[in-house]
Amino acid sequence: MADTKNPSVFLLMINGQIEEACFPEYDDLYCKYCYVYGRDWLPTSGLEEGISQIASRGRDTQHNQVWNFPVDIIFKSTNPYGWPQIVVSVYGPTAFGNDVVRGYGAVHIPFTPGRHKRAIPMFAPESTSRLQQFTSWLMGRCPEFTDLKVAAQGEGREVTRVRSRGSVTLSFDIVTKDMGKLGYDTAWTESQQATSLTATRPAYL
Repeated sequence: MADTKNPSVFLLMINGQIEEACFPEYDDLYCKYCYVYGRDWLPTSGLEEGISQIASRGRDTQHNQVWNFPVDIIFKSTNPYGWPQIVVSVYGPTAFGNDVVRGYGAVHIPFTPGRHKRAIPMFAPESTSRLQQFTSWLMGRCPEFTDLKVAAQGEGREVTRVRSRGSVTLSFDIVTKDMGKLGYDTAWTESQQATSLTATRPAYL
């Protein structure tokens, strides 16, 4: 039987949803999500990745695409290093009928228990030459990453040419267990958390 008085791991429980996207130039969008986390982290239940339904723009003035797509997962870890990030990618059709990426973005899961809302600024890779731009237009394809998790990592991305494009809003209900018993203080204020996560917007944008 595990020793509950002296735990060796803590739990991070995430329940929320990818609420909506704001891409005024595009319509009929869907999204994919996955998580990036450190080596000491292990998912114990829930889904690590998913794909939403297609959403069209509403008639409101903001022209947002609403998904309200649920995310639900539990992690365990012995070390807060490598705190999980959620990576979101948005896709939509071109005039040729091909589904292409409209934007990538990533944000850390909030550190503090409670309800949180985050707006992720999205970006999309761009061709580095006029020839590549013409070829992409001719083929009805756009540059994209082969691995979605690249959006949450910094290594090698300084040579990638990107363009800011749209945003995605998420909401989270966060519960932690046994972090206090392991000596970690989760009673941060929102301003402290914002200071700690200055890399929420990718530095190369």
